Amino acid sequence: MVLNTARGPFRVAIDGEAGAAPLVLSNSLGTTLEMWAPQVEELSKSYRLIRYDTRGHGGSVVTPGPYSVDGLGQDVLAILDALQIPIASFCGLSMGGHTGLWLGAHAGKRLKSLVVCNSAARIGTVQGWKDRADTLRKGVSLGMQVLADSAPGRWFTPDFVRAQPGTVQAVQTVLAGINPEGYAACCEALAHSDLRADLASIKTPALLIAGEFDPVTTVADAHSMQAHITDARTVVLPTSHLSNLEAPQAFTRTVLNFL
Repeated sequence: MVLNTARGPFRVAIDGEAGAAPLVLSNSLGTTLEMWAPQVEELSKSYRLIRYDTRGHGGSVVTPGPYSVDGLGQDVLAILDALQIPIASFCGLSMGGHTGLWLGAHAGKRLKSLVVCNSAARIGTVQGWKDRADTLRKGVSLGMQVLADSAPGRWFTPDFVRAQPGTVQAVQTVLAGINPEGYAACCEALAHSDLRADLASIKTPALLIAGEFDPVTTVADAHSMQAHITDARTVVLPTSHLSNLEAPQAFTRTVLNFL
């Protein structure tokens, strides 16, 4: 459904019993709420599962960039407010996990627990993100297709790419269809966000999931975050960047065990 909030309309999917404890799932850069499909059946047995397309992605509002991680975090709070949910657990991957770190540091009273997957307090470099945003704005839709063509090497291990071509192609198709301005604006949000100094203020119990072969956000990034968050633990899965798709059963079990 499209949920109207104080910060604009967001495409949202809700699964599970209305009275169950709420759990928000936040997608990675270049994906939509469908990325969580392998987790929906199991997680919705115990939780009121709330998935949404991040600003600039899928069916959610696309506003001119640049965006900020502060704004992406405020979007989550606006969704919770619109659904009249005072407190929820949160699970985000990559950009979604970075948004979760912001929430933990700046809106911890709204979180019961926090799962940060394949993410870091500082992702990439300022120039790298700016260059990608500039390239996409110049190339428009063609730029998104080029980005989608190169995505498997960043997102999955070579063995998974060979074994699961259908899954790989599906996420490439989604990425190619993302609004170029929305994607570029999120790149700019990540370019200017450095939450390393904020980690010590996170008091929410946190689980950090890392991919053993992730070239984007590494196991070392997860251990570094764990060292600065008061109540955090790390689990490493034998995956690359999109761990929930590459090892769906292990990922879901790890999240459920923590929650």
